[in-house]
Amino acid sequence: MIFRRNKYNQSLNDYKTPSKWRDAFTFIGIIALALIFAFAITSYVFRSYAVDGPSMEPTLQNQDKLIIWKVPRTWASITGHQYVPKRGDIIVFNENNLSQCDQTGTKQLIKRVIGLPGEKVVVSNGTVTIYNSSHPNGFDPDKTLAYNKTNFIPYTNRSETVQLNSHQLFVMGDNREVSCDSRSFGPINTSQVVGQLVVRILPISNTKLF
Repeated sequence: MIFRRNKYNQSLNDYKTPSKWRDAFTFIGIIALALIFAFAITSYVFRSYAVDGPSMEPTLQNQDKLIIWKVPRTWASITGHQYVPKRGDIIVFNENNLSQCDQTGTKQLIKRVIGLPGEKVVVSNGTVTIYNSSHPNGFDPDKTLAYNKTNFIPYTNRSETVQLNSHQLFVMGDNREVSCDSRSFGPINTSQVVGQLVVRILPISNTKLF
């Protein structure tokens, strides 16, 4: 039996090649969209981090896996407002003034917010005192706020007084004896904040919401 070539045979053959290209472009498009989505999530919504070092002990241990929430910081950037975390929040921020910590370059650090914009912070004899319009006589945030349940590792006597401007935060590690923080590199700007710690996911035995 002999089959003759006709316009229908031609049409079927012509459709084979475009179909392969269409499948390839669809696959590439899906991969590209997935990468863009992943980039957007880690840049603007949340990101995982691993603790490096003992500066936040006993609250956080070396190699703990954390989730940092970025949405409030992202929204503040979009709306043109200043993002100011709450006192006691644990934040990740960018810092490039690390010469006092025997380090160079810009690094991302994780510390606790102690002083807020416009406040005066006094560190003396192992005690932190905050002065503001609501507390002209000062108060010790380590003893009066919710996070005082954490048994901070004490630190050696050291005196310092810092007046924060309207865009500055004073941050400290919970392991005050070894932490390189605002006592060393000074206050940070609110624009340096990357995000806030919301959950420790690993180790599973120590999973915790913050």
